Amino acid sequence: MQEATSTYDLLDRLGDGDESALTALFEKYHSRLRLLIHYKLSPELRRLTEAEDVLQETFFEAFRDIKQFRYDKPGGFFGWLSRIADHVVADTARFHGRKKRRAADLVRFRSIGTPEGPEPVDSGTPSRLLAESEKLLALIQKLDQLPEDYRRVILLAKVEGLSNAELAEHLGRTREATALLLHRAIKRFRALQESGTGR
Repeated sequence: MQEATSTYDLLDRLGDGDESALTALFEKYHSRLRLLIHYKLSPELRRLTEAEDVLQETFFEAFRDIKQFRYDKPGGFFGWLSRIADHVVADTARFHGRKKRRAADLVRFRSIGTPEGPEPVDSGTPSRLLAESEKLLALIQKLDQLPEDYRRVILLAKVEGLSNAELAEHLGRTREATALLLHRAIKRFRALQESGTGR
């Protein structure tokens, strides 16, 4: 519940005009959303665009539309970011499908020329960013070794944070079948982590 409380507090601060709270929110969800975006992108799109670019575009759109967000439950903010990411991924696919994009659609982060833009999310030191990137890459390599249904249920439950009922509805399974699938998926994932190589 601590995570929901701190997210709620940051949103409350943002509502009171504290713009630094938005940067803190984005930093809080950066790695988790980056992982989710990696799997939202098709293998073809991953060759054409970086997940980090989609992430930055997602945060830009969230910055633009933050006043429309209403906190209604724990995990709601991440779910909102995930839905924005879905739209950005779809836009990216359309862009690469027709090989053109208007300059006005490009993200404009804060600079002298665009003082109203959001701060770029990667505000940390290069060594910290490299360590986070390596950790994320290792996690992706482990997840990629799982069967598709195991990977999907882990992403939905542990990254997107769906409840058991939401998970069952999303997968079109009973709660019992969904719980068993998640249990097996986590067991396999832990075995990969313990083996070190995953082979």
